Amino acid sequence: MPTLRELAQLLMSTLTVLGLATHAAKTPNVVFIFADDLGYGDLGCYGHPQAKTPHIDRLAKEGVLFTQHYANGPECSPTRTALLTGRYQQRAGGLECAIGTGNVGRYDEAIELAKKRQLGLPAKQSVLPSALKKAGYVTGVFGKWHLGYEPQFNPVEHGWDEFFGYMGGNVHYFNHRELSDLHVLYRGRLPVYEKGYMTHLITDSSLEFIERNKNRPFFLFISHETPHFPFQGPGDAKKQVDQSNWTEPDAETYVAMLEDLDSEVGRVLASLKKHQLEKNTLVVFVSDNGGFARAANMGPLSGAKSTTLEGGIRVPLIMRWPGRIKPGTISKQVCATFDLTRSILNLSGAKVPAGQLDGFDLVDHITENRKDFSRTLFWRGKRGERTWSAVRSGDLKYVRKVEGETSEWLFDLADDIAEKNNLGESRPGELRRLKKLLADWEKDVATLD
Repeated sequence: MPTLRELAQLLMSTLTVLGLATHAAKTPNVVFIFADDLGYGDLGCYGHPQAKTPHIDRLAKEGVLFTQHYANGPECSPTRTALLTGRYQQRAGGLECAIGTGNVGRYDEAIELAKKRQLGLPAKQSVLPSALKKAGYVTGVFGKWHLGYEPQFNPVEHGWDEFFGYMGGNVHYFNHRELSDLHVLYRGRLPVYEKGYMTHLITDSSLEFIERNKNRPFFLFISHETPHFPFQGPGDAKKQVDQSNWTEPDAETYVAMLEDLDSEVGRVLASLKKHQLEKNTLVVFVSDNGGFARAANMGPLSGAKSTTLEGGIRVPLIMRWPGRIKPGTISKQVCATFDLTRSILNLSGAKVPAGQLDGFDLVDHITENRKDFSRTLFWRGKRGERTWSAVRSGDLKYVRKVEGETSEWLFDLADDIAEKNNLGESRPGELRRLKKLLADWEKDVATLD
């Protein structure tokens, strides 16, 4: 017969299990799917004329599709910094440009940090995984990292419970090495060697994560390489890819990559359904920046990746949360990557001081059916001697490119989504106003944390 002490311990254990089960039932899971270099028009639901993306299109039908969502940066590392910190990436330092293959800095500040082996996102500035862990979530990131090659920047140091993927910006889809021939595939802190197509390996690890953690709240960050170069479809294992054609696209391969990405999203959705997690899971599908100029479909937009024209920063965003987000919703709310950070932290109950975040709660905006409102958002991206900047205030947008000489434009996006008509001369007052907004913002973010 058990003693009173043993009975008390059994009761406490039972209450703990019941408490965890109740917490898991009430606390939503989050599956965050990042596509890499996906153009605004690269999905069926965004108007692609050829690619078949039924699983992602179904997400849009069952949730909300955004028409005015922006990446925080025109390239990979900047936007990923904004997601992890919930702030403008300029506040971190050295991350206004994608970190170059082999851990190379591509503009003055980044070059100096690379020399000191400090080019990357410091773990102390990364709030998303650590805050979610404190809120009771298990966290996993699978796929592309691109926030620093050095050991101190490894995802595990940022608070992720699990990591499988590559440290840099892109790899050969089959041998998983960079163009520099550097091996960058890791599981946790250790290098690993795997066989298979990169997109499929990312999904495999994601499904294993769901299986292991189906009974507790989780944040799953699926960080795909697709459709970033090198352009290799799942059937291209024997295709010769090297320095001569690493960035050379062809339309057929690009569509094959898009359709394979869609199939992998379908596998994740099927896993959520299998484990009866659909109703308690927010699924986010989004791109980290605009499409690669010679490959992607930008729809009606001008410009491409690395620019602050619409094609470089306006990207697809879809969210599904059954019972909370009305199916078939189309949102015109202007929003950006760091809004997703605040949204996820808020719905998880994580404690992060409001002053540490630059975005607003986009999920709450949609679930509460709130009226869309005007935003002022800023961008700046540096690479070599070239700097692209922009500010959007309401429907007006000021764009500046500095590369030896300065070019600048003022657009009214309400009437000119393609950014064809420069209004700088006809509306000088508005031009001055937006230029001052940008200058004031640059002063604000100049002081690093």
